[in-house]
Amino acid sequence: MKKRIFSGMQPSGCMTLGNYLGAIKNWATLQDEYDCFYCIVDLHALTVRQNPEEFRERALSLLAQYIACGLDSDKNTLFFQSHVSGHAELSWILNCFTYMGELQRMTQFKDKSQKHADNINAGLFTYPVLMAADILLYNADLVPIGADQKQHLELSRDIAIRFNKIFGDTFTVPEGYFGKVGTRIMSLADPTKKMSKSDENPKGFISIIDEPDKIMKKFKSAVTDSENIVEFREGKDGINNLLNIYCAVTGTSIEDAVNQFRDGGYGKFKMAVGEAVVETLRPIQEKYRQLMNDREALESIYRKGAEAARLVAEQNLRTVYDKVGLVK
Repeated sequence: MKKRIFSGMQPSGCMTLGNYLGAIKNWATLQDEYDCFYCIVDLHALTVRQNPEEFRERALSLLAQYIACGLDSDKNTLFFQSHVSGHAELSWILNCFTYMGELQRMTQFKDKSQKHADNINAGLFTYPVLMAADILLYNADLVPIGADQKQHLELSRDIAIRFNKIFGDTFTVPEGYFGKVGTRIMSLADPTKKMSKSDENPKGFISIIDEPDKIMKKFKSAVTDSENIVEFREGKDGINNLLNIYCAVTGTSIEDAVNQFRDGGYGKFKMAVGEAVVETLRPIQEKYRQLMNDREALESIYRKGAEAARLVAEQNLRTVYDKVGLVK
């Protein structure tokens, strides 16, 4: 029996090159080996005020990006979180088995509270429990995560272990699945920070649906240093980041890339990285445009995915309801 993987992404904007190289590209390689559930976690995004029409369009766009990046809807379960009510139902039950102190220690709550000081709502505080529910609802064995999400996975594990200790084996205790190459792509404007679509400086991130000219301009302006020697070592954050990107999209080793570009100057190197990224994203962008122009096909995919997800979720939720003593 295949092990099950669960992961999701908020429809809070375009998918970045960092998302693709750090997560989605890796997901596509897992679909033959694992039973994969990939979810657009639209309920999580409601902790920030949304324009309804734009929000809906971003969610559909993200689904199209998922598929364009190589996630086969016949091999993976692709769906919207809000289309499976079990996420919200299990979240409430798990809230009752999560301690206030655990949530107060979550670093992302502190960060987001500072960014959205005018809207520090209860959902923002408890959303790690919904994240745990997302994972545990499907008894996922593995969760592909980045280093910055370890704390959330640990909370999910703690909740599962606590529940199992009280009621007997109910939830699979999930493990993290960490990608090897391109795991952490940094901002082009500040290579000490992770590449993010929420970066206030639009030059800091590459959207996978950016036009080629826009991509090239961003790489030309990428922050480096004054040495003009392409080497991978401590203190050269900008060049290290560009080398990681180049190697992730071309399959070249760091050593070979350094030998290729060491003495050619930063200008030539930046152009080569930009061109490699443009060529990598070209077929993805073509597929994305096809999907966005065929809304009926998109709807068919997410409805089929939600139906498959509900079958698993409802069965597991019935077990939980029975364990906690709710009337059948």
